[in-house]
Amino acid sequence: MEFSDQNSFSNNPPGRKSGQVAGGRTRRVLGEIHGNAIREQKRGLLQDGKDELRGKKPVADGSSRPPPVTRRFAAQLASSRPHFSTQEAKKAKTFPENNEFGDCIFVDAEGDCPPEPIKHDNNPEDNRMEEVVMESIINEEEEEEDEPIIDIDCNDKNNQLAAVEYVEDLYSQYRKTEGLSCVPPDYMARQVDINENMRAILVDWLVEVHDKFGLMPETLFLTVNIIDRFLSQQPVVRKRLQLVGLVAMLLACKYEEVSVPVVEDLVLISDNAYSRKEILEMESLMLNTVQFSMSLPTPYVFLRRFLKAAESGTKLEQLSFFLLELGLVAYEMLRFRPSLLAAASVYTAQCSLYGFRQWSKTCEWHANYSEHDLSECSRMIVGLHQRASTGRLTGVHRKYCTSKFGYSSKCDPPVFLLQQ
Repeated sequence: MEFSDQNSFSNNPPGRKSGQVAGGRTRRVLGEIHGNAIREQKRGLLQDGKDELRGKKPVADGSSRPPPVTRRFAAQLASSRPHFSTQEAKKAKTFPENNEFGDCIFVDAEGDCPPEPIKHDNNPEDNRMEEVVMESIINEEEEEEDEPIIDIDCNDKNNQLAAVEYVEDLYSQYRKTEGLSCVPPDYMARQVDINENMRAILVDWLVEVHDKFGLMPETLFLTVNIIDRFLSQQPVVRKRLQLVGLVAMLLACKYEEVSVPVVEDLVLISDNAYSRKEILEMESLMLNTVQFSMSLPTPYVFLRRFLKAAESGTKLEQLSFFLLELGLVAYEMLRFRPSLLAAASVYTAQCSLYGFRQWSKTCEWHANYSEHDLSECSRMIVGLHQRASTGRLTGVHRKYCTSKFGYSSKCDPPVFLLQQ
């Protein structure tokens, strides 16, 4: 068969070799190009067949990649897939090594069989597994978002007065013995000549006396504690109730203060209502009644610890003391343990300053009270705060309405705590 000169590649100019073009480049024959194209097409079909056998799905650009799987699902799939030995793997091959096009699909006989393609169907077990995975991820995120508990004593390790090695044991002992410092919340019912209003007047007056003498804060709390323990065991007539308050402060000063007021000072502030002899006799009676027990924990020791856990500043500290002293005056607050009263005061003060409910994990850890545990006591403290500037008993409000205490009594009470 003859070809025309236009289609013949052997019809070259003189001096040019057959199959060459200008520039010395060799032109491939159309038959060769056509054969290569056919082989490339067949090889593509073979590659698609190989991808099907290996569990791959072709994508739009012609490449093949396995569907995305999570690490958890891949581990489960690998553990549940059967493993074959070399002989079993050879028997498992259901496709020929050589095909009609002369290409060979190589399978590693020493390895595992090709995995079956992953089917994304609505299998209930797969859905349940995905829900478990999502639940575990959510739980891990919630654990990461949990607020850490701060070591509030780490900065005091070199301070010997802080007693870091023993502080947890000390407060553990305080919690065990604080019940001994509590009195029945209805003990006034056994008194014949006095009532809870007279007690409130006495404590409100002692707050002013304590401030005039410039005594330590813990002295005031121990004074009120001695008064309640004594009145819960001894009947007292109203004309000697002020004497009980003065002697209780004298005993607290002897236990807490470095410089103790002399008896003549107590006679003077009572406007000579009692003699020196009467004061000393009452001192002996009160010590025997409380069995010389002066080392019981008061709300003060707990308040100091909880303020440290709250990382308080001066403003929070002064407001917490203001609220706690309001609780000293109110007879109905005797129903709460000292630690609970102190924790509720810190919690209420934080809510008053920040404008929202604030009780950190660190405070909850050291106080052993959750926000729910403090809700009832806190609502009562808010009520006392609202009435602090009204009525006759305004000694605490006037004390904390000075620059010495940062005008703490002028802070607005957190009325949102009154809502359930």
